[in-house]
Order: sequence, then structure tokens, then C-alpha cells
Amino acid sequence: MTRSKNDIWVGLFVVIGFAAVLFLALQSANLLSLSFDSNYKVTAKFDNIGGLKPKAAVKSAGVVVGRIESITFDDKTFQARVTMSMQNKFAFPKDSSLKILTSGLLGEQYIGISAGADDKNLSNGDTVSATQSAIVLEDLISKFLYSKAADTSDSKTDSTGAKAK
Repeated sequence: MTRSKNDIWVGLFVVIGFAAVLFLALQSANLLSLSFDSNYKVTAKFDNIGGLKPKAAVKSAGVVVGRIESITFDDKTFQARVTMSMQNKFAFPKDSSLKILTSGLLGEQYIGISAGADDKNLSNGDTVSATQSAIVLEDLISKFLYSKAADTSDSKTDSTGAKAK
């Protein structure tokens, strides 16, 4: 009888340990968010969202103030529509601006919100119009290379436009 009692306790301990490891793994991967605070939803449209994903953070001054709930494509304006779930304890003016930022050089992307100066605050269902799309590293590199190629081809001509010898 004591052996079966010990087996039950060991089994229970293993199940609790497995549940704790699963919880930590989901929490660290942003696949699980437990929040008992009330939220309000805000939408914004971006020309390019880069690698932004649902459940990514919405931050202001480095503090997480919300999470991205969904990302859809608007086939009328050809823009990405991002729906964010913001915590009620953080109120932002209606003229606040949003931009897609990256943690580190190649880290995950998140939305940064900069507070505006309007007297009225964002509320459930509002749309933020002041947005700045993600900076795509490949676009920056191609612009840099294109400008360098244009500089080298210009240096091979003289002031009259004729090729230098």
C-alpha cells in the first residue's frame, strides 16, 4: 500500500513539473499570454509590416502596453491591417503614432507607440492613422548598393558627359 501511495505522489510531481515546463515554454515564445486586465482594441494600417507577427508586443518607452491580436490584408487599400489589444490601464491620446521597430539588429519586430498631445484618448474600435512601416534590411542594402553603383558610373564621365580615358 505504501508503494502505490509513493507512486501516486511521484506521478503527480512529474505531471506538475511537465505542466510548469510547458507553461514556461509557451510563455517565453509569446504563444501564451495570461492577462486578467480589461483591454481595448485599436487598429492601424501599414504599407509594409516586415516580419511582424500576431502576439508581438506593443511597447511605449520600452514597456509592454499591449499585444498584436491579428494581422489581415485590406484588398481595397492594399495595406496590412493590424489589430492591437491595449491594456486599459494605459491610455494614449488619439493623435498617437505607431511604428514598427526591431529589437536589436535582427531581432523580433514589435510596434512602438509614441504618445501625441490630443485631449481625447484612444478607445475601443479606434483607428490610428499616423503609422510608419517596417524598415526592411534588404531594401536598405539594395538602395546603398544602387547609390554606390551610380557613384562609380558617374565618376567615369567628365564634365561634358563624355567617357573619361
